[in-house]
Amino acid sequence: MAKRKIKYTRTELKQQRDALKRFKRYLPTLKLKQQQVQASILQTLEMLREMQKGVNKTEGIISAYDGLYNDVAGVNFRKMATPDEVKTSTHSIAGVYVPRFKQIIFPSHDYSLFATAPWVDRALADLKKLNRQRAELGILQECLDLLQAELKKVMQRVNLFEKVMIPNTLENIRRIRIALGDQMTAGVARAKIAKAKLEQKEHAGSVEAIVI
Repeated sequence: MAKRKIKYTRTELKQQRDALKRFKRYLPTLKLKQQQVQASILQTLEMLREMQKGVNKTEGIISAYDGLYNDVAGVNFRKMATPDEVKTSTHSIAGVYVPRFKQIIFPSHDYSLFATAPWVDRALADLKKLNRQRAELGILQECLDLLQAELKKVMQRVNLFEKVMIPNTLENIRRIRIALGDQMTAGVARAKIAKAKLEQKEHAGSVEAIVI
């Protein structure tokens, strides 16, 4: 975007002063949002750490009988524990719309309780739990990514206002005031010169009248 050329007029001075007021009024709002997004990021990071601990714990439990999955005839653990759908809802965090885990749907399954080992139900439940945790972890990560992207945009705006727009507007105001002051000084000087010439002319006319 090309930089607008300023005019050295009182109208331009008022426009620049009004713009400066808007920038200074909007900047605290941006900084507040920056703080809110940063706090939300820290909170989401903590939730991610806790969720990752849960995933690690469940993985440790499953690893104890992971090799047995293929030994149960007719029971496809992996398929039965793979979700058909992960449902989410959308909510706002510091003005950022992010996904939130709502529900996970697993395929229906049917196998003989008498033909399978006693630990099958527990193993299947643990595997489903792990996949649920991983789904929640993925959604939290998506939430974090969106918050971090928003933080980057807000910080760019804060820097734009603090380091570009406000300083440039202050400089414009300074230059316009100097130019208006110079114009006023030049106008006064011209008025004095015109007055002096008029007085000189009037004086010359008076002298001429006296001589005649």
